[in-house]
Amino acid sequence: MIAYGFLPFSAYVISDFIFFHRNRSISFDVLVRQVRFTGVEALGLVVLIAMLIGALIIVQGYPLLAAIGQGNWIYDILISTIVRDLGPFIVCFIVLARSGTAITTELGNMVVSKEIDALISMGVSPISYLVAPRVLGMVISLVLLMSYFVACGIFGGYLVSNAFQSIPVSTFFARLIGELHWLDIVIMLVKVALSGLFISLISSYHGLTVNRAITEVPQRNIKAVGRGLISLCLIHVGLTLLYIVMVGN
Repeated sequence: MIAYGFLPFSAYVISDFIFFHRNRSISFDVLVRQVRFTGVEALGLVVLIAMLIGALIIVQGYPLLAAIGQGNWIYDILISTIVRDLGPFIVCFIVLARSGTAITTELGNMVVSKEIDALISMGVSPISYLVAPRVLGMVISLVLLMSYFVACGIFGGYLVSNAFQSIPVSTFFARLIGELHWLDIVIMLVKVALSGLFISLISSYHGLTVNRAITEVPQRNIKAVGRGLISLCLIHVGLTLLYIVMVGN
């Protein structure tokens, strides 16, 4: 389906992505469906995992820190784990495994069933109509899911912390905010936004590179997940190193 490589494909999509409001070929319905599927329907799973991680951090970490008289370090650990490092990676991995594979499968099936050819014959760009709104929807959805994850992870940590020490809500969040740096929020948002961009681009590219056989769809899914996971690791490790350098300076 696609006669050019991943980089030209990405440049084409990003140009549509930037001028989203000007391109009449872009489907707003596809955007809404992508946000609903990725950012709303995955909410229950993300909330559950966030609360479990927040609770486990307190259960495992607080007794050890309290034993050496450093109980306040738990706030820094919560921020590092939930906001800056582990949280964004978990949310992005869930989206890759759930929504990334769905995009590859859907677009691959559309190629096989000649729906893409039908769009082209009507003068509609399949990249503008199908891919650009998915890219924008994925980025929006990941930012929303990450917000849910942070809120629920911290709330889960607060609930469990009361089993060890009764802390008023105002005190708990005042201490937490006192340890939170603006750079933590920036790094978190950049991680999920870049991850959403690459997940959607990689998944869409592999979906549209299916040729004519339905058996290619699972093969493309495997490649999309593998390369998507590599991109996630590179993005998150690179931005974490950047954070360390910026804080060190």
